[in-house]
Amino acid sequence: MKKIVGIIFLFLVFTLKAQDHRIPLDTTIVTTNTVKIKGKTVAYKATTGMQPVWNDHGEIIASLYYTYYKRTGVKNTAKRPIIMSFNGGPGSASVWMHIAYTGPKVLKIDSEGYPIQPYGVKDNSNSILDVADIVYVNPVNTGYSRPIVKKGEKLDKSLFFGINADVKYLASWLNTFITRNNRWESPKYIIGESYGGTRVMGLAAELQNAQWMYLNGVIMVSPADYKVLRTGGSVDYAINLPYFTAAAWYHKMLPPQLQNKDLLEILPAAEDFAINTLLPAIAKGGFIENSEKNKVAEKMSEYSGLSKKVILQNNLEVSPSFFWKELLRDKTGNTIGRLDSRYLGLDKRDIGISPDFNSELTSWLHSFTPAINYYIREELNFKTDVKYNVFGSVSPWDNRNNNVREGLRQAMAQNPYLKVLVQSGYYDGATTYFSAKYTLWKTDPSGKMKDRFFFKGYRSGHMMYLRNEDLEKANDDLRDFIKQSLSNGKPAKY
Repeated sequence: MKKIVGIIFLFLVFTLKAQDHRIPLDTTIVTTNTVKIKGKTVAYKATTGMQPVWNDHGEIIASLYYTYYKRTGVKNTAKRPIIMSFNGGPGSASVWMHIAYTGPKVLKIDSEGYPIQPYGVKDNSNSILDVADIVYVNPVNTGYSRPIVKKGEKLDKSLFFGINADVKYLASWLNTFITRNNRWESPKYIIGESYGGTRVMGLAAELQNAQWMYLNGVIMVSPADYKVLRTGGSVDYAINLPYFTAAAWYHKMLPPQLQNKDLLEILPAAEDFAINTLLPAIAKGGFIENSEKNKVAEKMSEYSGLSKKVILQNNLEVSPSFFWKELLRDKTGNTIGRLDSRYLGLDKRDIGISPDFNSELTSWLHSFTPAINYYIREELNFKTDVKYNVFGSVSPWDNRNNNVREGLRQAMAQNPYLKVLVQSGYYDGATTYFSAKYTLWKTDPSGKMKDRFFFKGYRSGHMMYLRNEDLEKANDDLRDFIKQSLSNGKPAKY
């Protein structure tokens, strides 16, 4: 039975613009609980609340909502890893991995991830809390996190809403958190999902270079790399093809010679075709020979489940949004999900080049929103009338000067301990698994650090952990990665 053991720090309050709701600037609420993980009982302390962000003049400019799980009964926290966890968006709260993947509680959903009423949470028997402590951080305007604006002044969005601003203030916040919680000696990891992949690539360099905080691991879950994602370039189009193969295989739309094989048997050939045949063909544009174009389109049809005709009509450049609309158009009339293509949608009209809505996201919001609001109030005991932003306004987002991939490379080069794990779902059509592999390849063009990069794939989508089988497997992969990236007394040198 959980017990409230304390409310500490100040209950300073500020008034949100256009609202009478009040929330503390700097406070913690602590509860205790237990969870059975891998058959063993793990006791833990859950600390939730608000921690400020300060500017260079020592003024509070924001307060971030967080939840920190720490295993109790551990004698030496210097040897116990801590993981700093972010979701993406940008503008998404740290809710998805918090109550569906790594934390001690998970959603009440079915084994494939679909909502079940009554909504709520249950113990997560696969949580990594047995091997690492975790803090879930909500960036500005997500969760209960909010900017602090003096009366009569306007919000300076450039302080928070952009690739570089985001990593700068979050790195500073993490420094304060690690200091307050006496975790400087602990092995440290950062994990980010989707846009969180961009975020943690940037944080790896910012933490190391500006906060002097060295990491053991960077974990990217279904990462969004905006050096390639939605650029409209030849690489962007070509590397989506293996995802088309996976989704078409799931919906039984491939020709028999491929459909009758296991998914993992056919993906290597699709990857090879994408890089060595499709990419150079698309790069030739309108100057490709007709005979080559037709040959490539025919093979692409085999690997995608789309007709050769529509592929040629798209000049080999088939966008994921068109694929979601087209794959089942003539079979069932359903669309397929963007973030998880196992999900089906229903559009007003069969005609069109993209779905009316994201069928998977509406399903997820169906179960996550009531669960997180219940859990925070009733189990973590953080009570406020401020709205919990599952998605918050962070626009316009400044994507300029995106050098996070290079930042990660530099951090790895300077820190021999640092290793990288990428986890992706084969049915993720938003940040496809093969684009994640491409990001790994391009992060270190020299190839001198390739033995420090690891990739794991799963038979689900963007949030692969919603499928129970992958929830167990993905958490076990995290355990293995943490174990192999610990220093074990070895010096940090080449």
